[in-house]
Amino acid sequence: MDVQTIRARAFAAPFCSPAYPMGPYRFLQREFFVISYRTDPARLRAVVPEPLEMAEPVVHYEFIRMPDSTGFGDYTESGQVIPVMYQGRRGNYTHAMFLDDHPPLAAGRELWGFPKKLATPRLEVETDTLLGTLDYGPVRVATGTMGYKHQALDPQEVRDALANTPNYLLKIIPHVDGTARICELVCYFLKDVDVKGAWSGPAALSLFPHALAPVADLPVLEVLGAKHYVADLTLGLGEVVYDYLQR
Repeated sequence: MDVQTIRARAFAAPFCSPAYPMGPYRFLQREFFVISYRTDPARLRAVVPEPLEMAEPVVHYEFIRMPDSTGFGDYTESGQVIPVMYQGRRGNYTHAMFLDDHPPLAAGRELWGFPKKLATPRLEVETDTLLGTLDYGPVRVATGTMGYKHQALDPQEVRDALANTPNYLLKIIPHVDGTARICELVCYFLKDVDVKGAWSGPAALSLFPHALAPVADLPVLEVLGAKHYVADLTLGLGEVVYDYLQR
């Protein structure tokens, strides 16, 4: 295998059987359960990387079902997203993410810089309740509940928020000596968004301490609201907006 072949074919590891295919990455019937809560502003500020700024002392806790995803299959995610400001514009910073499927875990970390770890999230309907859970090994880390489809929301408003909000990630890839080879702030957008339905309802969220899944480090002080929506969308590839190693 010559150098030119390697250059032409290399895009993901392992070389002879990549963990994920080339994009674009389209998601059908992607189901979101998002609980917004007020938290400790000092703790929140401590985890928002410059040059991003904390927009407000709020965290969005997410449970997401992805039953039909290009190259990734059927899987579930859960984690925390923080509202931020960058150059005067509001956006979202993904602080923590846990999922149960290797291809999107590898692709998420290597392509965009998603902070993904392996765990067991679930999103399901239990009688009259939308139920989201996250277990790290045998230990329960998060439980979210919402009254199922109590109030309809405007799908267009949800669609506009998904499609027009910049999303930020801290991408870190180490060198062979253990130092940072890549350390960048990445921005991406969701594209071709089609919201099938959106709802709200009474909600509750409990987070539990765990050494390796520390979502409870951003404590729930007050639940502000919750949304449940289903959408088709494409996960756009990112662009580097800040290179920490070049400053």
